[in-house]
Amino acid sequence: MEYHKMKMSGLRDRMKGKKETGMKIAGTVVLNKKNVLDLSDLRASFFDKVNELKGRGVSFELISSTHIDPVMGRGKVGKPASLEDWVTSSTNLTPGDSKFKINFEWDDSQGIPGAVIVKNNHNSEFFLKTLTIEGVPGKGRVHFVCNSWVYPAKRYNYDRIFFTNDTYLPSQMPMPLRTYRDLELCHLRGDHVPGPLKEEDRVYGYAVYNDLGDPDKGEGSARPVLGASFEHPYPRRGRTNRPPTKKDPNSESKVTTLLQDVYVPRDERFGRIKMSDFLAYAAKSVGQSIFPALRAIFDKSPNEFDSFKNTFDLYEGGLKLPLSPFLSELREKIPFELIKEFVRSDGANLFQFPLPQVLKEDKFAWRSDEEFAREMLAGVNPVMIRRLQEFPPASKLDPKIYGNQNSTIRAEHIEMNLERLTVHEALNRNKLFILDYHDAFMPYLNEINRLKGNYIYATRTFLFLKDDETLKPVAIELSLPHPNGLQYGTVSKIYMPADSGIEGAIWQLAKAYTTVNDAGYHQLISHWLNTHAVIEPFVIATSRQLSVTHPVHKLLGPHYRDTMNINALARQALINAGGIFETTFFPGKYSFSLSSKVYKNWKLTEQGLPFDLLSRGVAVEDRSSPEKLRLLIKDYPYAVDGLAIWSAIESWVIEYCSIYYPDDSTIKSDMELRAWWKEIREVGHGDKRYETWWPKMDSLKDLTQTCTTLIWLASAFHAAVNFGQYPYGGYVPNRPTVSRQPMPEPGTKEFDELKKNPDKVLLRTITNQIQTLVGISLIEVLSRHSADEVYLGQRDTPEWTSDRLALDAFDRFSKRLIGIEERIVAMNSDPRLKNRYGPVKMPYMLLYPNTSDTRGKAIGLVGMGIPNSVSI
Repeated sequence: MEYHKMKMSGLRDRMKGKKETGMKIAGTVVLNKKNVLDLSDLRASFFDKVNELKGRGVSFELISSTHIDPVMGRGKVGKPASLEDWVTSSTNLTPGDSKFKINFEWDDSQGIPGAVIVKNNHNSEFFLKTLTIEGVPGKGRVHFVCNSWVYPAKRYNYDRIFFTNDTYLPSQMPMPLRTYRDLELCHLRGDHVPGPLKEEDRVYGYAVYNDLGDPDKGEGSARPVLGASFEHPYPRRGRTNRPPTKKDPNSESKVTTLLQDVYVPRDERFGRIKMSDFLAYAAKSVGQSIFPALRAIFDKSPNEFDSFKNTFDLYEGGLKLPLSPFLSELREKIPFELIKEFVRSDGANLFQFPLPQVLKEDKFAWRSDEEFAREMLAGVNPVMIRRLQEFPPASKLDPKIYGNQNSTIRAEHIEMNLERLTVHEALNRNKLFILDYHDAFMPYLNEINRLKGNYIYATRTFLFLKDDETLKPVAIELSLPHPNGLQYGTVSKIYMPADSGIEGAIWQLAKAYTTVNDAGYHQLISHWLNTHAVIEPFVIATSRQLSVTHPVHKLLGPHYRDTMNINALARQALINAGGIFETTFFPGKYSFSLSSKVYKNWKLTEQGLPFDLLSRGVAVEDRSSPEKLRLLIKDYPYAVDGLAIWSAIESWVIEYCSIYYPDDSTIKSDMELRAWWKEIREVGHGDKRYETWWPKMDSLKDLTQTCTTLIWLASAFHAAVNFGQYPYGGYVPNRPTVSRQPMPEPGTKEFDELKKNPDKVLLRTITNQIQTLVGISLIEVLSRHSADEVYLGQRDTPEWTSDRLALDAFDRFSKRLIGIEERIVAMNSDPRLKNRYGPVKMPYMLLYPNTSDTRGKAIGLVGMGIPNSVSI
């Protein structure tokens, strides 16, 4: 109907002889030319200028949002306008914005622009940021936020189209623009694009995790396909269309060289203009250059840490490596200074790292029981501790398969440390807590402990909440499968706290075995699975099904930045067969089978912070509280700060979505939203498509709770479990990732050695030297904030929408986050809140939003700030 009205109006105007008034309207284009980093780029820049002189430049054609071309049946396209002064504009050797003037011919038949076609007739791509047009009759200022790489037109078989920063529900988009919108979504799906995808392709598709292994290297490098099976369910990753391996048609072949990237759509790649590419190649270098070279060195000259002084040398002068020709080769391979500085070229052969925060005030405070327990509330994995609700705790493993796996702890093991309470009284007063990895690892222990260099226990750690709100560990249970078989249950032993002597040495080892469990689960589940892996299908579905003008796309888009890129990089060099994760964390080759098993029980509806705290029993419902719950550990930094941030996100999402969805019927009639949700359920998380917990997405509540959870996971939750890796784990004795030998038993030579030199035995039990060097090389990179970080409550462009109501709501969200920053600083200064800084005197800042930092001051290993997305 709308189309026919517009068509008839245009015909009547021409029949009446109305004149089309012509004029020029001026615009400004902001873009980044391709960096001049090598000779090929210099040549490309030269030929771009030649093309300009020949009249083959960069052109823009405005598309009307109000007038339909009667022949084409869609928005009328204006005359091409070219960028001015490309030839005289210099191409900088360093990244930066270039501004160009542009003038469009305009007449009444054009109406108001709603989109633009951009054609790049040069030989090289550029990153188009914005187009702004001033003085459009009937409209005034028109702004386009593009943020996309535009390749030479000859490399596309369609026009590149960009829309204004207006926001529309699908049914409200102007009729002249709808065909362009639908075509753009079709191109982004790319379901018709065959063969290996190329860098200029803008295809968002799905694939299973069939690229972790490398069967062509031999059986030891093969890994199961994750996804599309009952045995190994998993979220989907981005499609690359690489050919299968020679030995296994179900596995995808690997990229072959260090500088060759796994395909992700170019607009999902780390930005070249600042620091992210630097981090990407640094991380890849660790995986593909440093690790093989170090392994070659240490295979011939195995080294161990013999004392804590040896470990401190990593930060105070460096660690001397055995002389080896591999080091010269290593320096040549590594392209960036971040990694080169690890290995000096003056003949000293030293690895030297920044001092982790956990050591800065006191080199041995990490060994205290209070700090050991505090890190369960304010460390890098503060999401696992649970309230103990039955004693002794029972296993949930099937006794028909695993026999009796229940805990063997008894009241007499712990009551002497319960401050005159009985176990029953402590339970009733919500004073007992547990860190329980028994069921997670027990089914895998036989296989894991057959791997070279592994001796892992399944652990349960029991803790008591003191009156000052600090926790103290009261017992640790170490368990192994029964030697006659898993069906016969477990063999367990209880260890109790001690400060000195052989008992104190044994207790330190027991804590180390617990931390090894925690480190492995943190990296594979809390970090990788629950943020990186589960978010990627939403990134893909959003680009495939929601147009860039859709309000939900504008809401969620910033929280997807760089996620596909870092995940592709991880598959290439970090989580692949024989990669850093398998080598430096104890589950080894079984890591992702274990991750897949945990995913079987994953539910999006249980990932929000309030549900998580209630389900772990560390909070109870309390309708009188602003957050509608009450923490049972009042000084729980992760939970306290997290609830404030969750509430701010939730309020922002509800306010924003209510602008566009005044009632549930608007949700139900949004066909793009319904297609998005259907694809997430049936394809992106397709292995869970038949589960009944999925929201129906037919109400405002369903939409706002889903979007709040997604933003929480991508921003605050990821920040909490990622950016503390180096501050806490950069000193490996504080967070060992592997244990290599069993607890010494009385009457053995190992026990006698423990009596003589307990520190040496501890260091010989946990992560070895090569694993330490490779592991902390990696987490130093992954714990850094980049120079182009965009934090929660910030956007990379202030004009991300033209909607004033949305902009005002976002401003309120930002101000609320800045208020949370002030509150966190105040709490960290309160001496009564001991868990906020602990014996190591390390204030809890991982959930400090850093919204107020608008100048990019927080760069590097600052241990604070919540980026919008899973970007590293």
